[in-house]
Amino acid sequence: MCGRFALHASPEVVALQFGLDSVPAFAPRYNIAPASQVLVVREDGAAMVRWGLVPCWAKSVNGRPPTGAGMNNARAETVAEKPSFREAFRRRRCLIPASGFYEWTLEGKLKQPYYIHPAAGELFALAGLWERWEGRGGPLETCAVITTEPNSVMAPIHERMPVIVDAANYGNWLSAGVPLQALLVPCAPASIVAHRVSRAVNDTRRDHPGLVEPQGREPSSM
Repeated sequence: MCGRFALHASPEVVALQFGLDSVPAFAPRYNIAPASQVLVVREDGAAMVRWGLVPCWAKSVNGRPPTGAGMNNARAETVAEKPSFREAFRRRRCLIPASGFYEWTLEGKLKQPYYIHPAAGELFALAGLWERWEGRGGPLETCAVITTEPNSVMAPIHERMPVIVDAANYGNWLSAGVPLQALLVPCAPASIVAHRVSRAVNDTRRDHPGLVEPQGREPSSM
């Protein structure tokens, strides 16, 4: 799964990496949690949407838009068939810029967070889906992150990781049409770096640069 990530590159850096004229203004974030507004890159440009996908056919809840709770991630193995995701996978794919993402592993009786970031460059492009829901209290645009099995760097930390799209495949991923199952694989281990971080990141109210700083031993020594 992918339950938390960071985006602290400048809007100018995001625009340059994704070949955009501009992106919506956003502040640096170091602890982005589900239900947050997040930046996505679509075929027609960049937008801010809510993390937690709401299918277009979802019903309102007590007169309010659905929350998308539990729909933060879509599994690569089932995304093309699962009713909640399959139409978005066919027609509404997106890239989610991320400076890095967090994952947790059990060490003793405590869950220890790790921060995973690019080995080179400033940004990951996480494979995502987006939807537009229309209804009372709408419209509402939302997204989900697609996850896959871990590579050798991630395996000691967690059994899942986000699909990371290589820059050479940005255009193919964003183009509507035939689903690109071949891209839904773990990235090369050499392309990512993981390190322990403070358990302060467990508190979603905390959001500051210190959350991504290394703390103690690396996962290779686990």
